[in-house]
Amino acid sequence: MAFHIVLVEPEIPANTGNIARTCAATGAHLHLVRPLGFDTDDRTLKRAGLDYWHAVHVHYYDSFQELRDQYPESRFYFASTRATKVYSEFRYEDGDFFVFGKETKGLPQELIDSNLETCIRMPMTSDVRSLNLSNSAAIVIYEAFRQNGFVGLR
Repeated sequence: MAFHIVLVEPEIPANTGNIARTCAATGAHLHLVRPLGFDTDDRTLKRAGLDYWHAVHVHYYDSFQELRDQYPESRFYFASTRATKVYSEFRYEDGDFFVFGKETKGLPQELIDSNLETCIRMPMTSDVRSLNLSNSAAIVIYEAFRQNGFVGLR
């Protein structure tokens, strides 16, 4: 069972580090779309204590379209506070991609508009702007594994 987490232009290294740890724990692949708001060179990763980075399947892209072109038959779900459907309304399958935007702005509106049917959100009270990016990614990836009987996890 292999799911994919996509971060489009992530800005905060700690969030990406937390998501990378979730990917290491679940075997999910991490896809990073540039520009990144931080470095991922060995020295920076070691200084940040990311000693599990070697256990993460990380892929880099210069644009979201580049990633999409590499996986033309795959299903993509787009996390947004502006989505109308709750993440648990979908039935996730092996190989699905979960796409998250940058911490300060989320996903570009044109990406949301062109994928309305597969936009997902986490329910929240109305007085909260959004959940932390790494928390949102963990919620969705574990829901996908839950729906599939946690196959591949122990």
